[in-house]
Amino acid sequence: MSIKKIISIGLLIFVPISIAAESLHWGDLTVFITSALAIVPLAIWLSTATEEVAIVTGPSVGGLLNAVFGNATELIIGLVALKAGLIDIVKASITGTIISNLLLAMGLSMFLGGLKFKEQEFKPIVAQVSGSSMTLAVIAILLPTMAFYSANQSETFAVEELSIAVAIILIVVYAMTLVFSLKTHSYLYDVSLVDLEVEATGHKPDLRLWLSILVISTLAVAYESEMFVGVVESATKGLGLTPLFTGVILLPLVGGAAEYVTAVGVAIKNNMDLSVSVAMGSSLLVALLMAPLLVLVGYAIGQPMELNFNPFEVVAVGVAVVVANLISLDGRSNWLEGILLLATYLILAAAFYFLPI
Repeated sequence: MSIKKIISIGLLIFVPISIAAESLHWGDLTVFITSALAIVPLAIWLSTATEEVAIVTGPSVGGLLNAVFGNATELIIGLVALKAGLIDIVKASITGTIISNLLLAMGLSMFLGGLKFKEQEFKPIVAQVSGSSMTLAVIAILLPTMAFYSANQSETFAVEELSIAVAIILIVVYAMTLVFSLKTHSYLYDVSLVDLEVEATGHKPDLRLWLSILVISTLAVAYESEMFVGVVESATKGLGLTPLFTGVILLPLVGGAAEYVTAVGVAIKNNMDLSVSVAMGSSLLVALLMAPLLVLVGYAIGQPMELNFNPFEVVAVGVAVVVANLISLDGRSNWLEGILLLATYLILAAAFYFLPI
């Protein structure tokens, strides 16, 4: 049995435990830990169901499903936190997810894959396209942040309008990346669907079964996210953690578990094409779709969220994008490059932990 299956089945025990913890008032910290552990297997089931449905529906619809549901867990947690008015944590989770996918997920993949295979290869063009789009994302969060810190109080509304305009542009750009990856240049991205078919059990997946699992896991993630977000402030405050560290480091570890397990799993099987595609593709989805969607939804529900971030967050995202681009430039990876990515992530995590707020 694979590590992914062990985690997805074994950690399900925390779903009833987390419900009991909330119902029986076992304390905020207990609810926080158990609900976080419950979200991890549910996120994996959600991701697995999306992949299985993608096999049945074919390349075009399947690719779209993977694009939309690839980071569904992070989006659900973000929406719940946004509804609760935890704007700072939501914004921190956006930058944190980008950083963790580029440095942690890809770093673990290159390191563990490199321990088994001396050198691994992947298509540099996919990494280059994703890297270019991520550079746009850095610009998109840098400019509103600069505008916010440059504007006086009377000009704040202009920053809000700028955030909405940038959000709409980013969504359009993401739509164009889908056209590029699913239509005009789909041959560059066939690796993900090929891998899914290879890992299939030899017969066509039961569409009704996996659609049911997709719906159930999505609802379960939403339910657990409500509990998790409800206690995240008090629990992390009790641990002496700032909202910035919580959003940048802790939330992505919970919501991004499925991507990490998938990326590392296929890297160990010497499929770095898919591993890099998962890590960079998830970052791209968060930067170009999830973040602008949260901005627009925030204004719709009366919880406005501008694209003005903590300046250090912008620097951290920029560092992650530059380092990931440099390491993926040659289309080859080894365990040392994985260590470099992981070291960069740990340095940034330490900086966020000690950063005074």
